Amino acid sequence: MSFAIYCIVGLGAAAAGFVQGLSGFAFGLVAMSFWAWVIDPKLAAVLAVAGALTGQVVAALTVRRGFDPGRLAPFVLGGLVGIPLGVLLLPRLDTDWFKAILGALLVVWCPAMLLAKDLPRVTAGGRVADAVVGLGGGLLGGLGGFAGTLPTLWCTLRGYERDTQRAVIQNFNLAMLTVTMAVYLASGLVTAAALPMLAMVLPAMLIPTVLGTRVYLGISQAAFRRLVLGLLTVSGVALLASTLPRIL
Repeated sequence: MSFAIYCIVGLGAAAAGFVQGLSGFAFGLVAMSFWAWVIDPKLAAVLAVAGALTGQVVAALTVRRGFDPGRLAPFVLGGLVGIPLGVLLLPRLDTDWFKAILGALLVVWCPAMLLAKDLPRVTAGGRVADAVVGLGGGLLGGLGGFAGTLPTLWCTLRGYERDTQRAVIQNFNLAMLTVTMAVYLASGLVTAAALPMLAMVLPAMLIPTVLGTRVYLGISQAAFRRLVLGLLTVSGVALLASTLPRIL
């Protein structure tokens, strides 16, 4: 691969690392907005999961507020069911259509939540609903490191305060990404050809991730909500921009 491609991959990793450190999620969404233009989707999925997992380990060691195992457990149990389904679908899926649909949902739903004066607070469903959302997150995680997207939206609708939401998403992502990477390794998706790119991605995102966690500690609840929904919206636009030209 050319030097320019390695630069784009490194830049995407740095941007994604900062955003993940700040928000607790979205490494895959941000990185894919750079990588979808220059590298194979399956290689991008491996890099996204590896980078996101590394970032979550760094963030978990840096920000440890609001951890509640009882609240987290349904999400993780559902996600563990969803991951194998996502990994099985990955080689068979039209990745352009998948990213276009996900991007369209983010572009429509997140601005509506961002502009609403009073978000509806969902209290129904209890742990069963949390587990179903976790299953969806695990499925998206297996498809390319998007595990935190659905649980993040769900926690926002649940009305969790900032530290509680981050603790759920951060630890859910950490669990899902660990399992996803293990499945990728066992299934042979991580090939020797991916190693030079991994050697670029992992160092490039470490310092930005730490910087992002430092910024998170100083922002308010309202600012965190706007940040999360704004990032999801921008990620949706980027996904659409990278896939619609090929679909059309």
